[in-house]
Amino acid sequence: MRPDAWSLADIPDQSGRTVLVTGTTVGGLGQFTALELARRGARVVLAGRTAQRLEETRAAITAEVPGAALETLVVDLADLSSVRRAAAEAAGLGPIDVLVNNAGVMGTPYRRTVDGLELQLATNHFGPFLLTGLLLPQLVASGAGCVVAVSSQMHRVARRAPLDDPRSQQGRYRRWPAYAESKLANLLFTYELDRRARRAELPIRALAAHPGFAATHLAANGQYGRARGGRATILDATIKAVSPNRADQGAWPTLMAATADLPGGTYCGPSGFAEWGGTPRVTDSNKLSHDETAQRRLWTLSEEVTGIRYP
Repeated sequence: MRPDAWSLADIPDQSGRTVLVTGTTVGGLGQFTALELARRGARVVLAGRTAQRLEETRAAITAEVPGAALETLVVDLADLSSVRRAAAEAAGLGPIDVLVNNAGVMGTPYRRTVDGLELQLATNHFGPFLLTGLLLPQLVASGAGCVVAVSSQMHRVARRAPLDDPRSQQGRYRRWPAYAESKLANLLFTYELDRRARRAELPIRALAAHPGFAATHLAANGQYGRARGGRATILDATIKAVSPNRADQGAWPTLMAATADLPGGTYCGPSGFAEWGGTPRVTDSNKLSHDETAQRRLWTLSEEVTGIRYP
């Protein structure tokens, strides 16, 4: 496989591997990530906010892959206590080969979570940070654990890293800059995690990916809390009309990061114009995402907020 010529055919047999994917709602990137991994024999743990949604995803995948090895895990990444409960339940899974931190929200109105955190940063960064840390022993136990963060081209819009007190609002809330900072946080976390794992000689790689511009329900859900009805239907249809990528194609960079023989710290994205769409390739994130001082400061802040200390 050349790093600029990856395709689904390059996914090796996944038999005997356990992969946990967050945010697996039907029609989204997580569902298609889980589908292709299950198709190739992986035991896939579908993680999402409600049992009903998870069962819908299980049914959708099983319809295409009868006999798929699927399990479910209820977790709300915006609620740190929910993350802890889910991680305790996941301890029974045994070693985990791949953790795909795919779940996220986008462009939501201002809202504080039960932990007093801004919703987008809580869901997109602090929840995954805590989940990854709690599952770290199982990733290490696999002997070659892989953590994949799903970021976004929107990280390039962020003017700075989200390093202020996350429990208080600094100035007027602006949903899109807040989203951009949360996606930058995904990359800062990925690069710092990979560096720390190498320094500690842990058998773990951390990689990231972005889907380009994919036809998912994420924008409508973020704006209106739903993908259907009134303006939500119009926005969802517009996204699908102008997107160069179907939702399943948007999952390809994630699948590349999760299954290809790539070094830690690799970032995968589409190869087309402005990385909006196209076949996946190895790409690079912006200069700010590689700021090691910002990486370390966000790590320290995240440990303080979530109460976890990585080994």
